[in-house]
Amino acid sequence: MVFEIIVPIFFLLALGYLAVKCHLLTKDQVGTIGSFVIKIALPALFLQSLASKDLQQIWYPGYFLVYSSVTLLLYGAAFFVVLQVFKNNFSQSAVLALGAGMSNTGLIGTAVLTLLMGQSAMTYTSLVVIIESVLLVPTVLILAEIGAQKKANIFKIIQKTVLMLLKNPLFMGVMLGILGAVFQIKIPHQLNQVLVLLGQTASPLALFAIGGGIVGLTLKHVNKQSIYLVLSSNMMMPLLVYLGLKYLTDVSQEMLYAGTIIAALPMPTMFGMLGQAYGLKDETLTPLLMSTILGFIIISLLITLWWA
Repeated sequence: MVFEIIVPIFFLLALGYLAVKCHLLTKDQVGTIGSFVIKIALPALFLQSLASKDLQQIWYPGYFLVYSSVTLLLYGAAFFVVLQVFKNNFSQSAVLALGAGMSNTGLIGTAVLTLLMGQSAMTYTSLVVIIESVLLVPTVLILAEIGAQKKANIFKIIQKTVLMLLKNPLFMGVMLGILGAVFQIKIPHQLNQVLVLLGQTASPLALFAIGGGIVGLTLKHVNKQSIYLVLSSNMMMPLLVYLGLKYLTDVSQEMLYAGTIIAALPMPTMFGMLGQAYGLKDETLTPLLMSTILGFIIISLLITLWWA
C-alpha cells in the first residue's frame, strides 16, 4: 500500500514539474490550475463530503483544540524570534512567522490524505482549514497591516480581513458543508453529482500544480532564519501535534496519524505570496522550497512507518 500512495504522489509532482520545465505549460498556466483547485474543486469537495455526514462525524473538540494550540504557540514563538533575534520589523515578523506554524493543508494535505484515507480525510483537513482561516491567517493579516500603517485603524483592518475571509471559497465550502451537517440539509442529487465530479479533480490537479510551482525556485536565502522556520514547520509542529493528540486526547489512531501528517506538510504557497506583498520574496520563497523538499521526505517516512 505504501508504494500505491507514495509513487502516484511523486509521479504527479514530477509530471507538473516536467510540464513547466519542458515548456508544455507556463508557470502562470499551472498557477491557474492551482487557483481552480483552491477556488472551485476543493470547496466542492469539502461541501459535498461534509454535508453528507452527521455533526458527530466531523466535529472533534480535542483534535481541534490540540491542533489550534500548537499552531498559535509556534506562530507566537516564531513572531518573537524573527522580531527580536533576527531583527525584522513588526510587519515582516508577522508574515515570516506564518511559515513556522501553517501547513499546505488545502492543496497537499487534501491530496495526500484522500489517497490514504478516502472521504474521512475531509473531516481532518476541514478542521485544520477552519483553524488556519479563522484563527491564524486573520491574525497574520491584522498584525502585518498594523505594523505597515503608522496610524492603523484597527476596526477597518478587522473589517477588511473578515470580508476577505467571507470571500474565500475554500473557507465557505467548509462552513457550508458543516452547516449542512448541523441542520441535516441534503444536497439535491444532480448538484451532488456535480460536486463529486469537481471534487475528484482536486487531488491530482493539486499535486500537479505544486510540482509545476517548484520550477524556478532557488535556495538563495539559506540562513539561520530560514532553517529555524523550516524546522519549526516540518519537525516541531508534527512532533507537538502527535504528542498532544496521543497524550491529551482519546482520538482514534487514524486521526492521530492524519493530524501529524497534516502538521508535517510543506509550508503553504500563501506564505510566498504574502512575502512578495511585504517585500520578503527571497526570505519566504527560500524556506518555502526547503520546506517543500523536507516536508515530502517526512510525510513519505511517516506513510512508510504507519502504513507499511
